[in-house]
Amino acid sequence: MKKELTFTNEIRVRFVETDPLGIVWHGNYIQYFEDGREAFGRHHGISYLDQKDQGFTTPIVKSQSEHKLPLRYGDIATVKTIYVDSPAAKMIFKYEIFNPEGALVCTGETIQVFVSLEGELSLTIPPFFKAWKRKVGLLDA
Repeated sequence: MKKELTFTNEIRVRFVETDPLGIVWHGNYIQYFEDGREAFGRHHGISYLDQKDQGFTTPIVKSQSEHKLPLRYGDIATVKTIYVDSPAAKMIFKYEIFNPEGALVCTGETIQVFVSLEGELSLTIPPFFKAWKRKVGLLDA
C-alpha cells in the first residue's frame, strides 16, 4: 500500500475572482490548485524555493479540471492537494476543492517536470527529489 501525501488549506473567494453573478470564473480554479500546491510544498519541505535552491524549476506541462458545483464570492473553500507518486522524473498532483458545506465543487490534476535553471529538461529524478521522497517515506532508504 502506497503512502499518500496530502495537505489541506483554505482559501477565501475574492470579488475579483467572480463573474457578474458572483460565481467563481472557471479559470480561477487553476490558481486555487497553485495555492494548494504551494501550501503542500511549504508543509512537506519541497517548496518552489527549495527546488530553486537545488538548481531546478518545475513548470507545469499538463493541467485539467472538472467542475461540479460553483463557488461564490466570500466562500471559504477547502483545497485538498494530493501528491501522486511516480517512478518518472515528474511531479503529479491531484486536487479536490470543497465548498463551505463540504460538497465537492472541483477536481483536477497537474503534471510538472524538472528543468534545470539553465533550461535543460531532466530525464531522471534529480538527487534532491529522491532524497525528499526517502525523507517522506515514498522510497526505501
